[in-house]
Amino acid sequence: MRAVTAVTGRDEFDALVVRTDYHDDQAWLDVAAALMEPWGDRQHEAHVHFINDPAWAGATVDEVLTAVCADENLAVVFLADRITMQADSHALLAVTTLTREECVDDEDYEQLTEFGREFRTTPAGVHDVYANLSIGNLGFEEYAAWAHDDPEGIYRSF
Repeated sequence: MRAVTAVTGRDEFDALVVRTDYHDDQAWLDVAAALMEPWGDRQHEAHVHFINDPAWAGATVDEVLTAVCADENLAVVFLADRITMQADSHALLAVTTLTREECVDDEDYEQLTEFGREFRTTPAGVHDVYANLSIGNLGFEEYAAWAHDDPEGIYRSF
């Protein structure tokens, strides 16, 4: 596993989006613009910390998780990968930072990752997921279940 630089300078209120695909700059601009759109019923301002550095090109989920593991305030990280750039929905990969060691036991971990440790979400959904996980209003497993129930496997904003 290669080492990527640690993430620094992220405000705890900012969703973390890591760009791992560098084949289409226009697609990235479209994804970034969509992520900065106001969100929710009250049209909340978007807060996103972007990692847009070619050193992250091709980074795997495990490499990204290793790079962000020191951030205790981070429950989820979003990857703008090849699928994100190619899909019309620009669905990002949402990945839980939860580890087995943080759980009471294996059964607890299995329950919290019943639908896996990752799912796809539209750019609008990034803010729902990040905000609710940050305050403990909803769990990662709930969003993963909604994505699982979607015909395309994508969580879409409320």
